[in-house]
Amino acid sequence: GPAALDRMLTQARRTTPWLAAGSSVPQQQLVRDFGKSRAKALMDIKDRVRQHRRAGMPRWKKKREVRPSLNYTRRGFRLKDGRLHLAGQIVLRVVWSRALPADPSSVRVYQDATGAWYASFVVPAPIEPLASTGRVIGIDWGVRETATTTSDDHDLPHRQHGRTAAQKLARYQRMMARRRPARGQAASNGYRAAKRQTAKLHAKVARQRQDGARKWAKKVVRDHDALAVEDFRPKFLAKTTMARKAADAAIGAAKRALVEMARKHGRTVHLIHPAHTTTDCATCGARTKHALPLSERMYACTACGAVSPRDKNSARVMLVRAGLNPAGVEGVRPAEAPPQQAA
Repeated sequence: GPAALDRMLTQARRTTPWLAAGSSVPQQQLVRDFGKSRAKALMDIKDRVRQHRRAGMPRWKKKREVRPSLNYTRRGFRLKDGRLHLAGQIVLRVVWSRALPADPSSVRVYQDATGAWYASFVVPAPIEPLASTGRVIGIDWGVRETATTTSDDHDLPHRQHGRTAAQKLARYQRMMARRRPARGQAASNGYRAAKRQTAKLHAKVARQRQDGARKWAKKVVRDHDALAVEDFRPKFLAKTTMARKAADAAIGAAKRALVEMARKHGRTVHLIHPAHTTTDCATCGARTKHALPLSERMYACTACGAVSPRDKNSARVMLVRAGLNPAGVEGVRPAEAPPQQAA
């Protein structure tokens, strides 16, 4: 447990000079995080060994491949004159991306793949409610378009940021392949430089995807009170022929940004199970008797005769399953009828 780990850490600091030279705050936080994850690791280790038996022995992450990361609780850091003071008389000049909305309870100092250092603060998330609009929207995820909604003005097109950077990424990867060190030898400066350029390009594409997703999510949340979102899990697409295009669409990042933006502004989000959302009719609720191939982009209901684009029909199915009345113009809820007076 954490108490036993703390006693072991105290004894180790007494007998190990280099361990005693560092601050005890991140060391205690490290062993406590280890204590929390140890129980879960013991439960999962049998499953992991069973999964890796067919492919060989499991491979663990090496110590030299782990990037440094230190967690400081409230008593291990303070902010003064725009600088971050850490336990152990460490003072850091931080380039602030934005002002903190409240006093942080903890901070994590870590290094990313490009070699840059970041300080991530934990603060209570404020809620900034927006004015009511009386509008609802259904959202369906896809590959041709990242998000198709019931409103044509709020569709999220596929930006293809990864495809734009593919040529430059291939060049950096060829540089890494040519300069790759032999087994047991240290990497050269040229290999490290190519690896750093590859990591920077990956980070740039990730920032582009995240920026586009946040701007789109802000627009959707600002214009609608309730959102019916497909609870799509893009993991299974990694084993299909659309894996590269699906990864470039960054459906997971867009969905995460939408949910976070809705929580920030007090909007209601309904996560809809994706089963049969492409085969159900949004008008009458009938279900097709055969699977629809991906090449068939129009949905035609054999029961009521409704014809609409396949993704638009799926977006309207989200509204129906969420219990939001999609009747009206552009997803505007109809006014409720006054109650009838008693005779």
